[in-house]
Amino acid sequence: MNTLTKKKKIFLAVDFCLIIFLVFLDQFTKYLAVVHLQDKPAFKIINGVLELNFLKNSGAAFGMLQNQKVFFVLVAVLILLIIAYVLFRLPDDKKYNIMHFLLVFIASGAAGNMIDRVKNDYVVDFIYFVLINFPIFNVADIYVTVATFVFIILFLFYYKESDFNFLSFRQQKKFREFK
Repeated sequence: MNTLTKKKKIFLAVDFCLIIFLVFLDQFTKYLAVVHLQDKPAFKIINGVLELNFLKNSGAAFGMLQNQKVFFVLVAVLILLIIAYVLFRLPDDKKYNIMHFLLVFIASGAAGNMIDRVKNDYVVDFIYFVLINFPIFNVADIYVTVATFVFIILFLFYYKESDFNFLSFRQQKKFREFK
């Protein structure tokens, strides 16, 4: 029987608490953006480089898929379910600690933007790199983008294919045959 070890329970509790904290931080920054930036001119942090500029984003990055709330919420729920599955299956091995951390950040970003979509029908974006004319984004977007980038680097250069055997359904089949 696949029981959770004490160490695994502690990891999952820490993961859950970190997700709550990161989502709170994201929602708090969005609240501050609504209060201090909405219907106001952009706040320049570094002139010509970085500014805070309020935007109601009902689409995805670069304005794609406008007004597709149900689609985005379903994708976020699917991502959260997959991450929960992987977090439960991750071995207690030390080499997976960074993966825990990255998955928590991705889940936090997905949850933060999903909350906005459910609550407002749009996502509050407010960080704008003027220098490169990058699309306006928010803290949840930073969580997802940076964690996904680091995860890809680790997947390409650190982890091996065999390091992901814990996700295999074959293990469950062997368990059923043992019964």
